[in-house]
Amino acid sequence: MILPPPHSPFQWVNRVQGPALVCLALEEIAPHLMTTRPWRLGARSANDSADTWADVAEAMQVARAALSRVHQVHGRTVAVRRYDERIDDRGQPDADIIISNDPATVVAIQSADCVPLLIADQRTGNVAAAHAGWRGLAAKVPAATVEALAAEFGSRPEHLVAAVGPSIGPCCYGVGVDVLDHFRAMGASKAAVARWFRDRPRPTAFNPSMPGLPQSSRAGHWYFDPWMATRDALETAGIPSQHIHVAMLCTASHADLFCSYRRDGQQAGRMAAAIRCALLCP
Repeated sequence: MILPPPHSPFQWVNRVQGPALVCLALEEIAPHLMTTRPWRLGARSANDSADTWADVAEAMQVARAALSRVHQVHGRTVAVRRYDERIDDRGQPDADIIISNDPATVVAIQSADCVPLLIADQRTGNVAAAHAGWRGLAAKVPAATVEALAAEFGSRPEHLVAAVGPSIGPCCYGVGVDVLDHFRAMGASKAAVARWFRDRPRPTAFNPSMPGLPQSSRAGHWYFDPWMATRDALETAGIPSQHIHVAMLCTASHADLFCSYRRDGQQAGRMAAAIRCALLCP
């Protein structure tokens, strides 16, 4: 498999389970990874099984019981994992953001087109994993993540480093007027809407549009840029621009490498984004 080059400072790494992506700027603060379709989690028939998540735990060098997940609902609710707090084994809470100051716990989200966002505090080592599709971005999940780290663990935005992993990109992400109207209703400015929504797809050499995708404009139809929307939201939340890193790889463009619900529908597998606090944080 030929791996497309991610935007610097992301880098491909080889794991027993398959290729994974890491952000070198984030790796200096907290161990993490973003899985790909060749992992067992990437098979639709297996993505809820214990074995598939055991693969992620093993790659992160923790026991399966130390992997903390949530039931993702396309919202902005936050789950908190504190040091020395036993993981609740009664089930996964409804949430799309997990924050942690526990170096014994790995927090992880899953995605198959939505934005996987990992954040670490370079001063304390506190971490966050967040999941955001268009609904989550309209609901300001990136800002909610930054705010939760500040409220629960005292993190300051200027100390945070963020990595935005592979998701569907502006080369393929066609949406209707309902999506644009939802962003407006949630307070997105005219300037932001103009930046994030275009009337034509924007493929690149490494992110071609899906086969059969119309390349001309259509009434009531736009192409959404979740990467720019996420970056803008993180900057607005106070994270310095130089601390925000976007992989710039589209899940829908690379059928052998990434899972994509938009491309594969119900047969789509899932990918994990996982991170672990590197320091014991009071």
